Amino acid sequence: MKKKSTPRGSEKSAESVLIVFSLISVTYGATLCNMLAIQIKYDDYKIRLGPLEVLCITIWRTLEITSRLVILVLFSATLKLKAVPFLVLNFLIILFEPWVKFWRSGAQMPNNIEKNFSRVGTLVVLISVTILYAGINFSCWSAMQLKLADRDLVDKGQNWGHMGLHYSVRLVENVIMVLVFKFLGVKVLLNYCHSLIAVQLIIAYLISIGFMLLFFQYLHPLRSLFTHNVIDYLHCICCRRHHQERAETSEPSCEAETRQSIV
Repeated sequence: MKKKSTPRGSEKSAESVLIVFSLISVTYGATLCNMLAIQIKYDDYKIRLGPLEVLCITIWRTLEITSRLVILVLFSATLKLKAVPFLVLNFLIILFEPWVKFWRSGAQMPNNIEKNFSRVGTLVVLISVTILYAGINFSCWSAMQLKLADRDLVDKGQNWGHMGLHYSVRLVENVIMVLVFKFLGVKVLLNYCHSLIAVQLIIAYLISIGFMLLFFQYLHPLRSLFTHNVIDYLHCICCRRHHQERAETSEPSCEAETRQSIV
């Protein structure tokens, strides 16, 4: 006799299918947004992305979004309502970041986004765009940075500092949330090793950063237009450390020479 599937089992399988479908949809949308951002930033050039470039972007976005969302789910399931203030504060910081930059720049609000829009309509559009922008940056890095003072609302420069700050902060957040899940998530996953899950999630996020650096260093279609690249920044960091070490080693020798001259 074959065992009939229980309604509870069918519900779990349906939820798993919906989760997988949602992850695929979000990853596909992020990949398309990445390609669209390249087209918008460099609209004066003819851009063609090959299969290798598309594969690199897909792996980058898949690992980034999947690991980030799984960490958020496990963190929320561990702390439940206690996780709400942390998540809300995180979202609000991302939401108000473009407005803080806009106010600090002293620029005026663009009034020609659409000819038929009034000043209030323009403000509503900007608020809607920033909410969408914050929602994207909450789960992954947005390939397009907002510039509210511009008519196109897009910063067309390659802002390495913003990207580096985003991934640094997200990595620290992910590590904190994973540690909370590991040490406090007793009732979340009973039959799994929390330490192994935590390590896998952090490694997956680090691999996504590696594929991102690989794309911008070697596979970006217009990498020759960058004034600086990934290796340039790493070289600068290494050079600074080398100069600091040389300065630290040279100081004792200089002090010894002065002592000898005095004697």
